[in-house]
Amino acid sequence: MKISPSLMCMDLLKFKEQIEFIDQHADYFHIDIMDGHFVPNLTLSPFFVAQVKKLATRPLDCHLMVTRPQDYISQLAQAGADFITLHPETLNGQAFRLIDEVRRLGMKVGLILNPETPVEAMKYYLHKADKITVMTVDPGFAGQPFIPEMLEKITELKNLREREGLHYEIEIDGSCNQNTYKKLMAAGADVFIVGSSGLFNHAENIDDAWLEMASQILAAKKEVKPYAYTA
Repeated sequence: MKISPSLMCMDLLKFKEQIEFIDQHADYFHIDIMDGHFVPNLTLSPFFVAQVKKLATRPLDCHLMVTRPQDYISQLAQAGADFITLHPETLNGQAFRLIDEVRRLGMKVGLILNPETPVEAMKYYLHKADKITVMTVDPGFAGQPFIPEMLEKITELKNLREREGLHYEIEIDGSCNQNTYKKLMAAGADVFIVGSSGLFNHAENIDDAWLEMASQILAAKKEVKPYAYTA
């Protein structure tokens, strides 16, 4: 499994310590950018991305929970983003143009599905994605309960990838923790976005928190059985 810590859940008083530790251990940094319109909250920004980039060598994945993604892509490229992850709900009439813009600026493309948004919503440009993220909670708030119906969507994406010979990673955003790791692995997940319940709340010290998370993932991996859903 690949691990992508969600920086909206980190301890900002330990910014340098935690970014440097994550950079040595994780596969990605997950950075949520919210505009207060697409979702009610405001969180991180292109300025924050630029500060992380000063310390990080791992890819920075910027999840745009914004109504106008076109206003952020160039700013994030300049700040040092490596992935731009986009919601189909915000792409109507501009999906191909914005995906091409992300590529032109040297970044990779992620697509992300809200719980009620079907895979069909991105049918015509799904093949352009490097990574597809399944929201297993409603977007915009940390600490929500896992939505089990999303296991079918994960396996649908896995089967589609195999059937069409595609190469996107399947990432999970929302309630990735000890209670869900086994189910998510069985369904076909490749990348876990870990936040408060999956990483940062395990211990005050990031080293100890990471060891606890790794132990939980290893235990879950040993128990995985294939998920029954077939798409």
